[in-house]
Amino acid sequence: MEPVSIIAVTAFAGLLVTIAALLRGWQGWLRLKESELELRSPRKGQEGGSPEGAARIEIADLKERIRKLEAIASGVEL
Repeated sequence: MEPVSIIAVTAFAGLLVTIAALLRGWQGWLRLKESELELRSPRKGQEGGSPEGAARIEIADLKERIRKLEAIASGVEL
């Protein structure tokens, strides 16, 4: 093997490791934000939920954004 091809293969392997680490960190961050949203959202057994309707809409919007970001992170086309 030529030295140039060895360097190229090594650089590609390093890039793959870096991408895998970043993707894992991104998914962990998404799980953290999702758990924060679940703590804020009203429980299913509670009547009335949030005192303001705008808060519910905002939480629903954030959950939808998280779903879209998870789809992007996993490589799914929307």
